[in-house]
Amino acid sequence: MSAPTSRVVEIIELLARPGDTRLRYSDIARELGLTQATTHAILTTLCDRGWVIRDLVDKTFTLGPGLVPVAAAVNTRPFVDEARVAAVELTAEFGYAASVTEKLGDSLQITAFEGGESPWPGDRIPYAPPFGAGFAAWDTDAERQAWIQRAASSNAAIAERLADTLARIRERGFDVDGTSPAVARAANLVGTLDSGAIALPQNVREMLDRLRVEFTTMGFPDDSADSPNQPVAAVTAPVLDRHGHTALLLAVHPLVDLPPRRVETIGKRLIRATAAISGRAAGSSRSRRPSG
Repeated sequence: MSAPTSRVVEIIELLARPGDTRLRYSDIARELGLTQATTHAILTTLCDRGWVIRDLVDKTFTLGPGLVPVAAAVNTRPFVDEARVAAVELTAEFGYAASVTEKLGDSLQITAFEGGESPWPGDRIPYAPPFGAGFAAWDTDAERQAWIQRAASSNAAIAERLADTLARIRERGFDVDGTSPAVARAANLVGTLDSGAIALPQNVREMLDRLRVEFTTMGFPDDSADSPNQPVAAVTAPVLDRHGHTALLLAVHPLVDLPPRRVETIGKRLIRATAAISGRAAGSSRSRRPSG
């Protein structure tokens, strides 16, 4: 993405953040590290298009009605509405929170969370181990390898273990993640520090590499038949698009220790829910195709 385009997107995302904070020119410029002139030029264009409006009294900016058609287009995407309904139903059925997660480029974002407070409200999560296995398992071979290498570029044993994990997930139809929200936030922080945006000393980079390996393997469940109750942060299944790739993930979040049989029950229920969503969306897509 070009720098000018990135600045526009950053301003929209900043104004879309949850909360009651109202921002002026100077607040936006300071928050994003932009000059006053650049901020003024972008906001003037956004106001002209109605994507942003300026309060004439307190001089603050908020998102405007020009974005309504954009939001409507987002809300009518295949799968999304039905997945949100399914999340509500799963929460009522199992008594645990449920979520919908989508992939945005190299990031993941929880776009719906029912039955509790989202561990990452409005934040993006890196599409790298230990996050996003439910996307990687049904991705192309090249994308699966890219996902694996983001955590195991210099560790062949971890790369092999991740590849085996993705194969098991695909065979089973659902993913089981034991990574607690606290550990996940720490892993997210490590990924942010090691993003390449900051020049780090070699010893610090090596330490971050070791931490990333630890975080990656921490969430792997023990698949042995006689395994005892294990901590389960999420059981996740994919809603597949017409190409057989993951369009979004539907998850149940027990955040407690569970026996394998209970995990299997949740996983099979998720498979039924996601298969139904995929099937209905595929049928709807075919019905909208022009004839002839």
